Amino acid sequence: MRILHVSQPLDAGVPAVVSALVSDEVRRGYEVHTASPSRSVLGGLVLADGGHVHTWEAARSPGPGTIGEAVRLGRIVDRVDPDLVVLHSAKAGMAGRLAVRGRRTTVVVPHAWSFSSVQGPLALAASRWERWASRWTHLVVCVSSAELARGRAAGVRAPAVVIDNGTELGTADRPTPVQARHDLGLHEAPTAVCVGRLAPQKGQDLLLDAWPEIVRRVPDARLLVVGDGPSAAALRARAPADVVFTGARTDVPALLAAADVVVVPSRWEGAALVPLEAMAASRPVVSFDVDGMAHALGNTGAVVPCGDVPALAAAVAARLSDPGSARMAGLAARRRVEEHFDLRTALGRWDRELRALVARPGGPSR
Repeated sequence: MRILHVSQPLDAGVPAVVSALVSDEVRRGYEVHTASPSRSVLGGLVLADGGHVHTWEAARSPGPGTIGEAVRLGRIVDRVDPDLVVLHSAKAGMAGRLAVRGRRTTVVVPHAWSFSSVQGPLALAASRWERWASRWTHLVVCVSSAELARGRAAGVRAPAVVIDNGTELGTADRPTPVQARHDLGLHEAPTAVCVGRLAPQKGQDLLLDAWPEIVRRVPDARLLVVGDGPSAAALRARAPADVVFTGARTDVPALLAAADVVVVPSRWEGAALVPLEAMAASRPVVSFDVDGMAHALGNTGAVVPCGDVPALAAAVAARLSDPGSARMAGLAARRRVEEHFDLRTALGRWDRELRALVARPGGPSR
């Protein structure tokens, strides 16, 4: 089987998901190709895993250049001649379906629907596009049942399945927050950690809005904001002194281990990876009620109404002020991720779905 994965996002969750898929598919003996922008971290990961990399320059959002992006992607598709084209993200889903138009077996993975990130006429236009493009879609893979329900409510009628994201569980002894902070050279303090691209979607500005109330309740609390992105300068300018911006880091697992609580203040998601990584590190999570979050956390964390800053502050402060309860919640989170979100299970489900597409009568569309 020859597979072409197409991804526009340059860093964070989507490239991590694609890299895990590529690594698994190469191990299974498939010929695996990726197309992504030259600045994406994905290319290096894929090469290390034995896949083939093709440079496809594309902006994050639709615009006047989208048709040109689709044409260039079409040339890559023709060169690779894949059995399956797998389009990761709304932008890749748009350019890829314009390029292929159903002439090859096409799988779309929104990782959050395009119409979830906008409002008014733009949301209407995005939902109309997704309905129209269903005719060029052999399978939609949603990363949460809430994401699938949102698509169906918007009129997306393409065949679809839900495959939960997974995370590496690891078997090494997990340090306590105090031990992890010591290893990182951080002074001892109740610590909240927020990991993600610094952009409006991820909601770090809402966490900064909540932070004064958190500090009022837990005076020695500290916040680590991990990541980089277009909102970095604005967020740094408004943050108080007890908020530490680490920038982009490669030691995210160590930073998650240093947390008493991990905060995910996103405005929208399909199903974020950071909560699963935090749960695998035995850390409790506080989040807004975006797609996939309640299912991921179960009763191990706190899910508060989207945009409710006072509720976010109260939930974070409650965990920072009671480390014993936070530790017990973290252990429950670890048990839940072991039972429901093992990466090996997710990869096995992906393989079964893709092989089923190829095995349909007549084989894949070419």
